Amino acid sequence: MEALRAALSERPEARLDVAALEIASIETPELDPQPCLATLDRLASEIASRLPNGVSGREFVAAANRYFFEELGFHGNEMDYNDPRNNCLNYVLDRRTGIPIALSVVYIEVARRLGQPVSGIGLPGHFIVEYNDGKFTAYIDPFHSGRLLSMDDCRKLARERTGSDADATALAPVGTRYILVRMLNNLRSAYFRSQQFKKMVAVTDLLLEGFPENAEYYKARGFARLRLRQYRGSKSDLEMYLKYAPQAEDRPQITQQLGAIHRWLGRLN
Repeated sequence: MEALRAALSERPEARLDVAALEIASIETPELDPQPCLATLDRLASEIASRLPNGVSGREFVAAANRYFFEELGFHGNEMDYNDPRNNCLNYVLDRRTGIPIALSVVYIEVARRLGQPVSGIGLPGHFIVEYNDGKFTAYIDPFHSGRLLSMDDCRKLARERTGSDADATALAPVGTRYILVRMLNNLRSAYFRSQQFKKMVAVTDLLLEGFPENAEYYKARGFARLRLRQYRGSKSDLEMYLKYAPQAEDRPQITQQLGAIHRWLGRLN
């Protein structure tokens, strides 16, 4: 997880593609990142072969969208959105489907290889990319087959997903750390829904390295460890939750749960 830790620490050498593949290794421990990196290289080469010299931003976006979404058929996985593999770059490259942020990482990384200015945009409830070379700007939605969006479209999309508008901050480009943290949180939620608590703990371990005072992460890991019957670890996490969220509304319930864990540990001794 060297690249991921570098990104979480915002070190300049951090690479989004390598770090995203390290996240994917939680789902596929034997994952070799090199074939996936080679696939991204090949996608970039294929698009480059379709571009004229002195290509404009509008021409680049048109060529990239045509290749990704018409020729290769990349698309959002609406039928099985919560499948953890939709968040894993290796599966997204292989199956050509995934959730918005993982599809956006493919677009961003291919564009980076071509020296094209494409950034991630973390809308509430959705994720898209922006091409902006100072002359031509376009919001692109990889989940919906590269649909081009206006600012009003982006706000409407956020409103449909969350019930609230996207403000100027939500429409600003985000960095590598933001993207990876959002991917980790998506994967954590997917593992919780599918009751894969061991993998959920592994994801939350990484999040806590980046956010060691995040009360909600301790709470989530504490209950996952409880389901795994890791009582001492669960006790420690729930205590940390109360330490960092002393005024939590669920403090009585958590205190009651800690009492039950204490009794269980007493029976084990």
